Amino acid sequence: MLKNQKGFTLIELIMVIVLLGILAIVAIPKYYDLQTDAKTAAEKGVVGAVRSGIYTYFAKNKAYPASLDGYAAGACSATVKCFDTVLDQGGVQQDWTKASATTYTGPAGTTYTYTALTGAFV
Repeated sequence: MLKNQKGFTLIELIMVIVLLGILAIVAIPKYYDLQTDAKTAAEKGVVGAVRSGIYTYFAKNKAYPASLDGYAAGACSATVKCFDTVLDQGGVQQDWTKASATTYTGPAGTTYTYTALTGAFV
């Protein structure tokens, strides 16, 4: 048998490489599922914070906010912060898109609509 300086045979090294390849093949799809799960969880967190902010605004002002931010439709960014009316930390800067004055799309692709009359964000 062929042995290297550490005493491993060539076949053992090939088997280790094959096993690492199999592990990589199994792990890659799990990684992509984790990305989707993370986007969904982040979206749900923002939705919960916005709903809480709407009710906090109502408690302070005895009326629901007319809008969740003062910007036109477009992607949220450092200069266009979505939900800045109801989120005290200054709004959301990335991964969200404002489709219209009352409609938003989250990072997981779910669309939410704000109704100023009832304060609903669904």
